[in-house]
Amino acid sequence: MASMTTRSAFISTTAALLAGSIAFSASAQQQAQPAGFFGDRERGWFWYEVQPEPDEESLPPKPEPPPPPAAAVPPPPPPPAPPPEQPRTPDPPSFGSAAWLRENLPKYRDRALDEPSAENVRAYYVIQRLAMDKASAFTDMAQRVVVGDPLLDETGRRPTATFAANEMNAVAGEATDAELKEIAEKAGIWFFFRSDCVYCDKQAPVLEMLERAYGFQITAISLDGKPLPGGQFPRFRADSGQAAKVGVERTPTLVLVRPPDGIQTIARGVLSLQELRRRILTGALNAGWIDQKAFDKTRAVDNGPMLPAKLDIPPEIASDPALLVNHLRSMVRQ
Repeated sequence: MASMTTRSAFISTTAALLAGSIAFSASAQQQAQPAGFFGDRERGWFWYEVQPEPDEESLPPKPEPPPPPAAAVPPPPPPPAPPPEQPRTPDPPSFGSAAWLRENLPKYRDRALDEPSAENVRAYYVIQRLAMDKASAFTDMAQRVVVGDPLLDETGRRPTATFAANEMNAVAGEATDAELKEIAEKAGIWFFFRSDCVYCDKQAPVLEMLERAYGFQITAISLDGKPLPGGQFPRFRADSGQAAKVGVERTPTLVLVRPPDGIQTIARGVLSLQELRRRILTGALNAGWIDQKAFDKTRAVDNGPMLPAKLDIPPEIASDPALLVNHLRSMVRQ
């Protein structure tokens, strides 16, 4: 009996709560809906209203447009080049120096020539006197410096005394004779001539002397196929292409030949015996048939110590006269 009473009470409570919830929901809906015409008649005929535009502040913010692409920035221009340095104007030469005389002596001369007054002419001769005095002082010192210096004294190369010079000539002559005889053993001379060439007729006796003295074989070649007027070299040959081979353009022409193919033209004209001997030696040197040492023995001069042909002098030595002289002496070749 008690359980039935409790159950009836629970049902009654639940029903009451449901009814209250329904009533509250209906009331809320009525308050949320706008009043109709009859419920809101004080608006009159303006029952139809346009909904107001939403306030801009209530709208969400518009997204900002993306920034425009950055324009390409050109690289900065290079810095301007520094202005070129102006060359320094050299100081004028001091009065009376060699540079001053070289520059001004012609001016004094020209002034004296254009305006030959006593003052202008006297000024020129005074300046000229200054230049001559400097040259004289240089010459005196040069003589003092050269005497006894093996590198500078030319009397060591060629004596000035007559008897010594004659002796040197004799020694050189003996060496010349020896070298010419040695060359004649391996080389001969082609003598190109024409029968109507008067200079060829004068050259023939000199060649005969050379032949007798040193033993050279002289081959006379006639360009026109005829003998010499004086009858020298009767066993001549007519030209058969030799003249074209060595480039004969005039007569007489002398060519030093050495088998199988050594050819050295030594004369295109008349030569004395002495000059002919010298040219034979020079041609043999050029052809490599004798060396420089053998050639020097035939000259009546003693070259002695000599500086090398190619010199490489550091600037710090070249700018100091004393250092330069000592350095050059150390490079002398005997």
